[in-house]
Amino acid sequence: MRYASYIVPATALVVIGAGLACKPPKTQEQIQQETQAAFNEGVQAFKDGKARDTNPYVNDKENPHKAKAWFDGWDKAKADKAEADRKAAEDKAAADRKVPEDEARRKSEAAAEAARKAESEKLAAYRRAAEAALKDINFALDKSAIRDTDKPKLQAVADFLKGFPQAKVQIEGHCDERGTTEYNLALGERRAYAAKSYLAGLGVAEGRLATITYGKERPKVQGKDEESWLVNRRCEFKLQ
Repeated sequence: MRYASYIVPATALVVIGAGLACKPPKTQEQIQQETQAAFNEGVQAFKDGKARDTNPYVNDKENPHKAKAWFDGWDKAKADKAEADRKAAEDKAAADRKVPEDEARRKSEAAAEAARKAESEKLAAYRRAAEAALKDINFALDKSAIRDTDKPKLQAVADFLKGFPQAKVQIEGHCDERGTTEYNLALGERRAYAAKSYLAGLGVAEGRLATITYGKERPKVQGKDEESWLVNRRCEFKLQ
């Protein structure tokens, strides 16, 4: 095991030199080696569980640098362990906090995903219901009266609107190509209003029904025969 280098204080060198006047003085290198060795011993003593007062150099008056270095090593090892314990405690506390936080985040994400999925399914069901219910109705030439054959279609529109209270519909009035632009705009308006009135009679709030006329400007099919003209004489129901 490697330990940190220990720097011998200058005062220790002076004391050592003065106390050993009768002996050949130790070189600075010798003192440094002894000091480092004592420091390392102090570190190891702490790791081995020895108390601070077991310093073997405390009574060595000729080598006070050893006692000091041993104490410094023991103190350094204790401080390092305290710091390591503190860091470990912080890491454990952070990990303990992270577990419920991660679990809460996973639950929140799962709930959000479930809500998104439910909303998506709800929207898909809404669109399927609208597609199934909002069918065109058609009109006789120059007429705006609701035909008996189209009343079930309007009932389906009303049922859809009652089933989806958030839904609003725009009723478009259309005509075939015959007649003037002005005449067909007015006729398309009457057809849209007729459909609106019929739906209101079935219990749909008029505030959920808007009307607009396009006259003969937007034919659904191209053709100059009775079948094509019947298709174009219509009301369409568009979600708003």
